[in-house]
Amino acid sequence: MFKLDKSFWFIQIGLFLVALDIYLFKTPNKFALGGTSGISILILKFYPQASVGLLMFSMNVILLIFAYFILGKRFVINTIYGSFAVSFLVWLFAFVFPITKPLTNQKLLELIYSVFLPGIGNALVFYFNSTTGGTDIIGKILSKLFKIKISISMLILDFLIAFSTGIFFGAETFLFSILGVCMKSFVLDTVLESFKVFKVFNIVSDNPNIIKNFVCNKLKRGATIHKACGAFTDKNHEVITTVLSRTQAIELQNFIDKNDKSAFIFITNSSRIIGNGFDKIE
Repeated sequence: MFKLDKSFWFIQIGLFLVALDIYLFKTPNKFALGGTSGISILILKFYPQASVGLLMFSMNVILLIFAYFILGKRFVINTIYGSFAVSFLVWLFAFVFPITKPLTNQKLLELIYSVFLPGIGNALVFYFNSTTGGTDIIGKILSKLFKIKISISMLILDFLIAFSTGIFFGAETFLFSILGVCMKSFVLDTVLESFKVFKVFNIVSDNPNIIKNFVCNKLKRGATIHKACGAFTDKNHEVITTVLSRTQAIELQNFIDKNDKSAFIFITNSSRIIGNGFDKIE
C-alpha cells in the first residue's frame, strides 16, 4: 500500500500557511511583499473583480514555461506542485469564505501575521526540498542569467514589487510593504535555521556502555569515543560524542537522568552537520 512520508504532510502544512496568509492578510491589506501574490495584488488595482488565486495560477504557468527552457525539466517538476497548490488554495478560500475587507482595523497586527505565517510556511516547504514557485522561479532565472546569488535576486524582486505599492496604493501601504519584506527575510532565515539545529552531546560517564548502547541501538545514531583523563582526579574516562535531533536529545537526557545521575554532560548547538545520516557535501 502506498504510504506518504512525514515530509509530504509538512509541505502541505507549509503550503496551507502561505495560502492562508495571502488570502486573509496580504490581499485585503494590499501588502505586496513580493512573489506572484504581490504582483496579483497590484493587478487588482486595475481589475478589482479578478481572483488572486487565478492570477497566481496564470503567472505560474507562464513562469514555469520559461523555467523549462532556461532551468530545465527537473526544476519544473520540483516546482509545479507547490506553485499550483498555493494558487488553488487561495482560490478555494475565496470560494468557501469570501471576504472583502481586512479582518481588523489593526494594520500593523495584520502585517505581523502576514510575515510570520508565510515565514513558517515557506521554511517548512524549503526545508523539505520543495518550493512555492512565484518569484522563486524568477530569482532562479535571474541568478542563472546574470550570475548573481539567488538570495540577492529574490530580495531585489521583492523590493521592486513592494516599491510599486507606493505608486498604486499610497505611502502607508508602501511603508508597510517594505517593512514586511525586511521582516519576512529575517523570519524565514531564522525559522529555516532553527529546523537545521542539531544537539552535539559530549558525555563523561562511569558507565559509558549503557549510554553507547542506547545511542546506537535505541536512537539509531552513531557515536565517537574519546579517551580522556580528569585533571583533578587523574582518573581515566571515556568521553562519548554524538549528534542528535532535538527529540532524540530529550530522549537521551531522560535516559541518562534515570540511569547515570553522576554523568557529566555538555551540549552545544550546531547549525549544520555534514556526513553519513546528515547533509551531503555540496
